[in-house]
Amino acid sequence: MYYEIRRYQIQPGRREEWVRYMEDVIIPFQTAQGMDVTASFVDDEDEDGYVWMRRFKDEADSDALYAAVYEHDRWKSEIGPAAAALMVTDKTVVTRVTPTSASQLR
Repeated sequence: MYYEIRRYQIQPGRREEWVRYMEDVIIPFQTAQGMDVTASFVDDEDEDGYVWMRRFKDEADSDALYAAVYEHDRWKSEIGPAAAALMVTDKTVVTRVTPTSASQLR
């Protein structure tokens, strides 16, 4: 099992709008496709920063879920373009992490 920590920079002054879109559209859509979204955060030190986490069983699970979400017609025609308009996409950072044996995230 591993987690994906995704850090986004949102267009200046639009983070509240982004959080609403994540909570009302993106997260429900992705979870409906089988994605395991484990956390969603606003950055207390960056007024335009946003972080979220997803969990995957393994690489095959990740590949299947990525395809289910990002190849979906609704994502390509509606959700993806709306999300991209709210983000500074070239500042996205994705980190893959694996819990240690002492982690509470198992």
